[in-house]
Amino acid sequence: MIDPKLLRSDLNAIADKLIIKGYELDCETFLALEAQRKALQLAAESVQQERNAYAKSMGKLIGQAKASGEDVEPLKLKGEQLKNDSIAADAALADVQLALDEILHGIPNLPHESVPAGKDEDDNVEVRTWGTPKTFSFEVKDHVDLGDALNSLDFDTAAKITGSRFSQMRGDLATLHRVLTQFMINTHIAEHGYEEVYVPYIVNRESLFGTGQLPKFEEDLFKLDDERDFYLIPTAEVPVTNIYRNEIVDELPIKLVAHTPCFRSEAGSYGRDTRGMIRQHQFEKVEMVQFARPDNSWDALEELVGHAENILQKLDLPYRTVILCGGDLGFSAAKTYDIEVWLPSQGKYREISSCSNFADFQARRMKARYRNDQGKPELLHTLNGSGLAVGRTLLAVMENYQREDGSIEIPEVLRPMMNGKTSIG
Repeated sequence: MIDPKLLRSDLNAIADKLIIKGYELDCETFLALEAQRKALQLAAESVQQERNAYAKSMGKLIGQAKASGEDVEPLKLKGEQLKNDSIAADAALADVQLALDEILHGIPNLPHESVPAGKDEDDNVEVRTWGTPKTFSFEVKDHVDLGDALNSLDFDTAAKITGSRFSQMRGDLATLHRVLTQFMINTHIAEHGYEEVYVPYIVNRESLFGTGQLPKFEEDLFKLDDERDFYLIPTAEVPVTNIYRNEIVDELPIKLVAHTPCFRSEAGSYGRDTRGMIRQHQFEKVEMVQFARPDNSWDALEELVGHAENILQKLDLPYRTVILCGGDLGFSAAKTYDIEVWLPSQGKYREISSCSNFADFQARRMKARYRNDQGKPELLHTLNGSGLAVGRTLLAVMENYQREDGSIEIPEVLRPMMNGKTSIG
């Protein structure tokens, strides 16, 4: 959530920055509500002061009235009226504050000054590439045909079990999927300094609000048919980041990594990537989350991107890294790098990791703080990134390591974890 003080102090400047994200701030409505809030707050404080003063003097007034034989009922009625007036003033103020909160909760994070202008993914800016896409002497197959020929990747059975956009793997391909997960986790722990955490796959509404999925993106989530407001996690970002909701930490940085399934309704993506494993309702992901001091978070973002890239380099998978333009930037993010892996069947790079700095946007929603050098609580900065999406890494390995006979070479770095096997098929 944006700092309300920024909106009150320089509303037009904030509105101009948000235009980069394609968001038009309703300044007129905000100013009108803010004026009402100020007036109602003054009125509520005035009534409360009058009520407090009357309450202090009421005993004396009633004593004087009784001593002179006067009726004390009007004095009591006045006290009741002041109480009711105070309750009414507080209620009116609360209604306006609720309307202001709805606006605040719907305003996206401010983009960092380095975020390029643009409308969509076509305007993202490439910052580097790594590796050279392999050329094949035969007609390449996509991961769907490769998996089908190996009797290892089955979408029809998954559709029978559940529905569309689910997959079933078996044999060496299922093992490779698991091994990729272990390889990522082990690398992030041993080489990149992360601590592994295991977290719930079901979260409450407060957690999703904290990271920014609610209230704006509820249609993208799987909500359980349950009175407790439970949701399946769309990413490990939600439970891991919320570890420090309503907490004050003494030392930063904190670097955590988790492997979880992820569940997404893919609302609004009908007709997109319906073939194969690119866009599914259930998939696995290894997620890196960092909590950083505000003065270090931008360096932390570059570090985090490097950790994700290192996984692809170890797997010898060509990729490129891009900065998302304002129009493609997520609701909560201040800056995002996407890492896109080369897919031979499509002849282009496709997203495999998204690494973002949220600055204090999520921390303000979660009330996540640290103690600064003066020992005072201050909002920390949150960052996260896929390290990597396991299913997309699997299909990238399948396509980039395919052979003419339909078998798939196993990347050298994974062979010790695959019981020494060098290929599948």
